[in-house]
Amino acid sequence: MPSSWGKIFKVSTFGESHGEAVGVVVEGVPAGIPIRLDEIQKDLNRRRPGQSKLTTPRDESDTVRVLSGVFEGKTIGSPIALIVNNQNTISKDYENLRETFRPSHADYTYQTKYGFRAHVGGGRSSVRETIARVAAGAIARMILEDDLGVKTVAWVDTIGTISSEIAENKYPQTREEVDVNEVRCPDIQAADKMRSLILQMKEAGDSVGGIIRSASYNLPPGLGDPVYDKLDGDIAKAILSIPACKGFEVGSGFSGTLLTGSTHNDEFYVEEGSGRVRTRTNNSGGLQGGISNGETLVVRAAFKPTSTIFKKQNTVNIDGKETTLEAKGRHDPCVLPRAVPIVEAAINLVLVDAYLYQRAMNPQWFQKWAKVPDYYRDLKL
Repeated sequence: MPSSWGKIFKVSTFGESHGEAVGVVVEGVPAGIPIRLDEIQKDLNRRRPGQSKLTTPRDESDTVRVLSGVFEGKTIGSPIALIVNNQNTISKDYENLRETFRPSHADYTYQTKYGFRAHVGGGRSSVRETIARVAAGAIARMILEDDLGVKTVAWVDTIGTISSEIAENKYPQTREEVDVNEVRCPDIQAADKMRSLILQMKEAGDSVGGIIRSASYNLPPGLGDPVYDKLDGDIAKAILSIPACKGFEVGSGFSGTLLTGSTHNDEFYVEEGSGRVRTRTNNSGGLQGGISNGETLVVRAAFKPTSTIFKKQNTVNIDGKETTLEAKGRHDPCVLPRAVPIVEAAINLVLVDAYLYQRAMNPQWFQKWAKVPDYYRDLKL
């Protein structure tokens, strides 16, 4: 079962929803880089269950521990191991799923592929696995911010049929702007409607989906490669591997099909003062030919309604017989508010890997575009 990602910044995750713990091993991080544990914990707090009435009531602190790879607050070049213990599992709530498949969940496909599965909490297919990605993504975020000034900010764009009205020149610049409410939508009026809809779904034992939009600022040109290692292709794979994610767009996405070439093309110009090549529009979403062009990277990710609901549904059991199911346990009526930091982490993992690869391949590019933080200068070689 593949559980690893990356060429240089390599991430390997482990653990199941109701196992002892979930965690991640990160390789390829240069020595001497400060690791701010409180920032990793902050990212995990944004993802954790039980943080509001809009999320699953499963109450987990998701406290992270560093097992290796860090000494006196800095990386030492060896693999970094991060672990979070599972503390609030109620496995008996899943006993009725031992031989019954939840509609639209991974139960049937997992059982068919492997012939055996952990039916409690969804096992490896649970969104709880994303704790590991968010923890590793926090390290990636720190490197990107410190070395390049790159900041990735995601937010809830739509819930069901309710859309935010956030213009491109009004995209949130910080995560604090996103976290002004529990929906994580900076459009306050839309957020109020989204919150009401989610609570209605929760009361009805149903669920609702939506779309997350993300913007990565200050991304330098030159990251990514043509053909099989396109930056947008890698980001798409990372985001679509998030549980419940069913769609991906970059830049204009599907709406770009409604335009003509003359209206969709991003014309170049030279920015006065900096001399940088810029584009007057950003329909490309910061990527051209699979390589970053220096503009803001803009992507959208579509999430389906949570599969596990509390309404009676028709299904089949492990013996291939038709039956009905009434799910138990604790589940999100909408995954979007907790998925925001997961989307950010997925993007940051791809960007940091592309950055470290480009830095190794072309040192002159690194000297031109990186800020070269003080901790590199302080290393005693």
